[in-house]
Amino acid sequence: MPYLRSLLFALLFYASTAIFVVGGAFLLLGPRRYAMMGLKAHAIVSLWLLRTVVGTRMEVRGREKLPAAPYLVASKHQSAWDTFALIPIFADPAMVMKWELTLIPFYGWFSRKFEHIFVRRERGPAALRRLVQDAKDRAAAGREIVIFPEGTRRAPGAEPDYKPGAVALYEGLELPCVPLALNSGLYWPRRKLMRYPGTIVVEILDPLPPRLPRRAFKDELQRRIEAASSRLIIEAARASDPPPIPAEVLARAQAEADGR
Repeated sequence: MPYLRSLLFALLFYASTAIFVVGGAFLLLGPRRYAMMGLKAHAIVSLWLLRTVVGTRMEVRGREKLPAAPYLVASKHQSAWDTFALIPIFADPAMVMKWELTLIPFYGWFSRKFEHIFVRRERGPAALRRLVQDAKDRAAAGREIVIFPEGTRRAPGAEPDYKPGAVALYEGLELPCVPLALNSGLYWPRRKLMRYPGTIVVEILDPLPPRLPRRAFKDELQRRIEAASSRLIIEAARASDPPPIPAEVLARAQAEADGR
């Protein structure tokens, strides 16, 4: 039954996505705010499908900690779920994305319409300079800048691998940075069809003030996100119907949460 529910959800999710991106293509011709409304609608429908078909809910903690926009958001990234489910949390988010994604028909066109921020990582320092300049433009419009500091999905409990992009944005923007922890990879594992019932928790942590020293910012950002994400793994393991969590992942999470 869990497999059949996961398969049904996958079929409905991709069909719904196709309807939104193809049927909503007319939004490419209108104002950006209308396209962003469509983006949020897609996220809401997808979350509803996940809750209805699989039984996977979403809980957001700490909304009251969000400062007035603009600000920087640095989020843990465990699952494809993160790329759409985080959108409705914010008023007008500009997501940092790989430039290669703009080459995908419809998806790439809409990403440009949303005025997300694209990174050509092969260009090294020049890519970071362009990243900061584009982020400044979006922040000047009052938008939230959202980056996944590890650059790609990492399995729950994996060793952290924070890239320089978040630090470059923090220094260049001189805005508060909101760390964001989650446990989505437990319920929507990367590279797998299975989806598991339960509650995906997104935890908004206390913002880091602007203009901290580089090393202090990087260390504190990673410490907060990793410790909170580890606590969420432990919390999921103690649920009445926990998702499958390998023993070594749970052990690492416990050690991280304990500060060892």
